[in-house]
Amino acid sequence: MASLSRAPRQLALDPSAGRIPTTVSVRSEAMAVTSPESTSTVTAIRWMEMTVATFVLIHGGGDVGWYWHLVERELRGRGHDTVAPDLPCDDDSAGLPEYAGTVVSAIADRRGLVVAAQSFGGFTAPLVAARLPVETLVLVAGMVPVPGEAPEDWPANTGFDEVMHQQAQRYAGQDLIYHDVPPALAEQARRHARDQSDTPGHAPWPLDAWPPVATRFVLCTEDRFFPPEFMHRVVADRLGVVPDEIAAGHAVALSRPKELADLLAGYSSANGGLPA
Repeated sequence: MASLSRAPRQLALDPSAGRIPTTVSVRSEAMAVTSPESTSTVTAIRWMEMTVATFVLIHGGGDVGWYWHLVERELRGRGHDTVAPDLPCDDDSAGLPEYAGTVVSAIADRRGLVVAAQSFGGFTAPLVAARLPVETLVLVAGMVPVPGEAPEDWPANTGFDEVMHQQAQRYAGQDLIYHDVPPALAEQARRHARDQSDTPGHAPWPLDAWPPVATRFVLCTEDRFFPPEFMHRVVADRLGVVPDEIAAGHAVALSRPKELADLLAGYSSANGGLPA
């Protein structure tokens, strides 16, 4: 974050105090400060404006917003706002439009949006960007859809079904998701897990094209579920971008929250937000 050493001492952004506005402007003019310990008087005239981002964090299949709680702590500690709603993944009446609607409702009137989606959340995040002014889309070990593709067809279309067969053999009897997460935290994550309805998997992805929004991809080099060589190919074929890599497994928000927050804050910086 840029230095605030010369800013009025009254300014504080308390990340625990709830929502932080997208833009905070503070003006201190002709302000006289007299110290009881000194007879000196300091007169300061200063304009300061800081822009903070709202990070919209979308969890993967059968999960909850809690998945992002450590990353939220990191981002809020830097003065950003975060939103991490629970999608209706265990509701058989809810499809992808309802998932996107849940996220849009949670965002409310926030602006400066950076939408980051984990795994199956990659099918929902672009739908949000098609409905709201999003600055940056970030897929974190995310599934990348193409127009008209039903999520249930994604494994066959990308070759993931064969990859999953190979991974199951390679890591027989081992954890594919939480293998690098501290054991106690991994157990918490398992307790938070919910059933994932098949409903959103049946309908074709409704967009005609990827939204015209800056898009980044975070690739986890130790991912046993979406192995890196597979994801490099999918990202190149479907997004045409070079991913940023992080040494982590699939549940990177739990195993490497600070490192992931560093990347996300950097994406915000590129669009005029706070530096990482």
